[in-house]
Amino acid sequence: MFYDLHIHSALSPCSDDDMTLNNIVNMAYLKELDIIAITDHNSVKQLYHLPTVAKGKVKYVYGVEIQSREEVHILAYFLENQCLDDIQLFLDSYLIEEPNDEYYFGHQYIFNEFDQIIDEERRLLIKSLDLSVEEIINWIHDHHGIAVFAHAMSERFSIMHVFMGIDETLDIDGIEITESKHQEELIDRYPYLKNKAWFISSDAHRLDMISEPRYQISEEDFYGLWRRRYG
Repeated sequence: MFYDLHIHSALSPCSDDDMTLNNIVNMAYLKELDIIAITDHNSVKQLYHLPTVAKGKVKYVYGVEIQSREEVHILAYFLENQCLDDIQLFLDSYLIEEPNDEYYFGHQYIFNEFDQIIDEERRLLIKSLDLSVEEIINWIHDHHGIAVFAHAMSERFSIMHVFMGIDETLDIDGIEITESKHQEELIDRYPYLKNKAWFISSDAHRLDMISEPRYQISEEDFYGLWRRRYG
């Protein structure tokens, strides 16, 4: 499957306002991607209408990009039978509260299946949850999700930038990188990462940033992440 598993909608304040559900799905369809994940910052409120919009065009998993207390970004993926209400309740419970300044950070729009604005998130979503990296990973697994370190070697909000390493005790399922050479570099330093899942996604905040059909993973390998962990 050609994939892009790190796409931000207009709910993320750093994204363009035209990152609506239909625009994202249709761009993925035009680019012949097989599976996507919309991964807004600390919220899944945009995902309730995704099944309707994506039907017949592209596969999807539910996703969210969570920021830990230490400012490490972790991508969480859940299968479509997961209850979004439970995920959102968790995020709401631990998000460090600060009002959004839409003139500085940007709007945080929520759309319906017709790309009509039905709400706007007033809390700033690009904040941390008051939980550690380990606590977030454990919660993801307690709720049958898959945890992936986002842009693991980036200069901001990455596990390597914050901790200068990846502790073997962290029960991570996968690593997202921005260049293929980073996989070899990290495995050379941390051989225990060899059998983790590796992803290169766009981290798209604009429609033109959504990945071309370049990176692939087999259905068996992707959904096997859930089978291996949860049986």
